[in-house]
Amino acid sequence: MEASRSSMFTPSNIARDTTSALVVFLVALPLCLGIALASGAPLFSGLVSGIVGGIVVGLLSGSHTSVSGPAAGLTAVVAAQIAGLGSFNAFLLAVVVGGVIQIGLGIARAGALSAFFPSSVIKGLLAAIGVILILKQIPHLLGHDSDPDGEMSFAQPDEHNTFSEIGTLFTGDLHIGATIIGLASIALLLAWGRFTIFKKSNIPAPLVVVIFGVGLQMLFSRLGGVWSVDAGHLVQIPVAESFRELTGFLQFPDFREILNPAIYVAGVTIAVVASLETLLNLEAADKIDTRRRNSPPNRELLAQGCGNVVAGLVGGIPVTSVIVRSSVNVNSGANSKLSAIMHGIFLLICVVMFPVYLNLIPLSALAAILLVTGFKLASPKLFSQMWAEGRYQFVPFIVTLVSIVFTDLLIGIVIGLIVSVLFILNSNLRHPLRRIVEKHASGEVIRVELSNQVSFLNRGALDKLLSSAEPGTQLLIDATHSDYIDPDVLSLIRDYKENAGPARRVSVSLRGFRDKYKLNDELQFADYSTRELQDRVTPQQVLEILRAGNDRFHTDSRLSRDLGSQVGATAAGQNPLAVVLSCIDSRVPVELVFDLGIGDVFSVRVAGNVIGTKSLGSIEYGVTVAGAKLVVVLGHTRCGAVTSAVHLLADPTSSIPEGCQNLHSIVDEINHSVSVDECEHATQLSESECESFVDEVARRNIQRIVEQITQRSAAMQTAVDSGKVLIVGALYDVKTGKIDFLANDPPAESKAERTLTS
Repeated sequence: MEASRSSMFTPSNIARDTTSALVVFLVALPLCLGIALASGAPLFSGLVSGIVGGIVVGLLSGSHTSVSGPAAGLTAVVAAQIAGLGSFNAFLLAVVVGGVIQIGLGIARAGALSAFFPSSVIKGLLAAIGVILILKQIPHLLGHDSDPDGEMSFAQPDEHNTFSEIGTLFTGDLHIGATIIGLASIALLLAWGRFTIFKKSNIPAPLVVVIFGVGLQMLFSRLGGVWSVDAGHLVQIPVAESFRELTGFLQFPDFREILNPAIYVAGVTIAVVASLETLLNLEAADKIDTRRRNSPPNRELLAQGCGNVVAGLVGGIPVTSVIVRSSVNVNSGANSKLSAIMHGIFLLICVVMFPVYLNLIPLSALAAILLVTGFKLASPKLFSQMWAEGRYQFVPFIVTLVSIVFTDLLIGIVIGLIVSVLFILNSNLRHPLRRIVEKHASGEVIRVELSNQVSFLNRGALDKLLSSAEPGTQLLIDATHSDYIDPDVLSLIRDYKENAGPARRVSVSLRGFRDKYKLNDELQFADYSTRELQDRVTPQQVLEILRAGNDRFHTDSRLSRDLGSQVGATAAGQNPLAVVLSCIDSRVPVELVFDLGIGDVFSVRVAGNVIGTKSLGSIEYGVTVAGAKLVVVLGHTRCGAVTSAVHLLADPTSSIPEGCQNLHSIVDEINHSVSVDECEHATQLSESECESFVDEVARRNIQRIVEQITQRSAAMQTAVDSGKVLIVGALYDVKTGKIDFLANDPPAESKAERTLTS
């Protein structure tokens, strides 16, 4: 926290945050008054809340961008509670109680609820506020100020709604002077962002617009007539003639109502609604923060609670985090929460000392600032982005937006959350599990992967899948990724495994169930090589198993294996299906590239796949003693050993790398697969052509070694002749992960020579 304070007071932050605070202050001023008027509260109470929201909440909050104050979303709640309690002073006591409850919620860490707000709803909130700002500020922009500035609900106090209010403009209910100020202010805002000289000035355009608007207003007042902008189209702060009169504007809670149950009902209502709106607006403010910083929600509840306690004690209406002020704050370039604090200080100073001068600001100039902010919040780019994310994101987004525009913020948010939850439930019902057909060494297995949360709503989908299993099916129910499984679903699985499955000749295996579910891991099939499988398969079938495994590997659809169970199952012995003679290259791990389990193959590794007495003895053991049905000589592209052999043949004076004095024995073996002339010619090729040549030599080396195995081992020749074993060559492509199984033809040296000389 100390580090945060020190960073807040850096010179660059102070400069940017001061200018941002001025803009937020100018925008917040009429909103505080308008929200108080729309709530049926004294005008001064809105200003008090703006000051408390800026200074008290700003000091205690952990958010860098959020700005607090009286909220348009609470106007209906405030108006209803003032009427229900009978007096504004009794209502102030309810505000204090609500603040205490919010402090309790913060201590209880209730801010964690913010993590459950879907992003589609948060983005819908931002876009809705943008649309509302545009629609609500159009009348003020053109001098139609009958509705309080800051009233955000669809149904308005002047008996119009958002759209009918705009319709009154077509009947000529507008003001020429205010209209010119408003339209000129928009033009100035747009021009300010387009010219480099203005953008580099570090002077915020909204501040220039306000000064420009005041200047025009004073000019039009001199012109008089239809041009003159009267007080009804200007900011109207209560003006006190003396300090005593100013303090007389303050009202205090009526503590005589402390035992009135209605006070506590109102306090709970204020606390819940204000907390919900704060958490939503806090998430929204973090979304538009250019630095993408996260605000601590529990600390914010504590800050808001303290703010409401203070506001209630000195005559203010409830405060929350407010997305309109926060978005203006971000768009003005604020760096830290110093901007929010200073905006509160500016409100305090100007309301106390300079109210007369603030009353010169035209509402149409402020409307221009808010209207441009609205366009930034509800940009076409946001709509196209949400559309591109699909209906599960777009529908809750657009429903939230429309609901907020046609009702108010809180009702719209609730509707949006309900729609979002319905879509989540629908998605969960449609995809509670995944059905994956896996081809294990012992045969085909249908793996049913349960989702993270499996509720009773998913029981029908699982029952349908289990009932559709054909007789003889191997079924694996995998709960590895499940955090919760409903008891009804567990009962269904237990009954199917013990009764329905065996009756239908369906073998049911289980994996990954937590101990508390009392469903132990049990595999009814072997996902590793067994003696029975080894005896049953033919060499050609083993080759197909390896080929299918590599297909899964390079398409990233590998089998799910319980390696822990395989360790235990293979502890007593091994029954490998194949022997793989591969290179030592670290990019070619045999079990991975063939998607195999523990105990499925013998792996013999030597640089360049060369044959020697030790490697040949290992192959003989794997085939004649351990019973493997297939031998694979697995080379790879870009082979270092083959590259070294080619370079040494092309230039015998080149030296072996230091510390590799025994490398000659490997290089000499590879040299049998290529001629000196070929290697000398290869040095004149381009880099890509030389690489292709090295790969061709590796291919020939593999084919030669396949021949060498039977030529140098009578036991292997006998096994091949009797059909008990098959020896094949294969080339692994280190770029793609695919393995090319080579035909059992003799190495075509002449073909390579023709390629080089053509």
